[in-house]
Amino acid sequence: MKEIRLKDKVFELYISSEEINKALDRMAEDIRRDLGDQNPLFVCIMNGSFMFASELMQRLNDGYEVAFARYSSYSGTSSTFELKEVMPVTQSLEGRTVVILEDLIDTGFTMMNVKRRFYELGAKQVVIAAMLCKPDAKKCDVETDYIGLNIANEFIVGHGLDYDDLGRMYNDIYKIKE
Repeated sequence: MKEIRLKDKVFELYISSEEINKALDRMAEDIRRDLGDQNPLFVCIMNGSFMFASELMQRLNDGYEVAFARYSSYSGTSSTFELKEVMPVTQSLEGRTVVILEDLIDTGFTMMNVKRRFYELGAKQVVIAAMLCKPDAKKCDVETDYIGLNIANEFIVGHGLDYDDLGRMYNDIYKIKE
């Protein structure tokens, strides 16, 4: 599809599923090479990261442990810069290498605070793997260790990303059409 409509907005094709798959293949190789022998705990940040996390874990194809957590800092198309812990991670992080799996990093606010929280919970090392990163939108000092694709500062949907909970199920990624 070249365009989709969600509520009051029209979106146009931005990143194909083929491009996403190539990025995921590369990320899995890099993570396996760097962390494979450390028995990392992968923490999928819900809801947006569910597709990315599932596809990455399939590529890693190993006996790693995965956990889930949910944080919110968005309303509509913009960040509120207020982090809410909706569903905390339930596994112990004590002494573990933790890989945070995030769909998109833009301001960096959520990841900066989640990373800090995981260290408070006893993690030995916390790294971030993001499907997408918006370098021009970054406002917080947080390092992303594994990035699928760097993208422009566009509002996007698809492949797990949503607009008011709509549009997550598309294989491709779409940007808002001005």
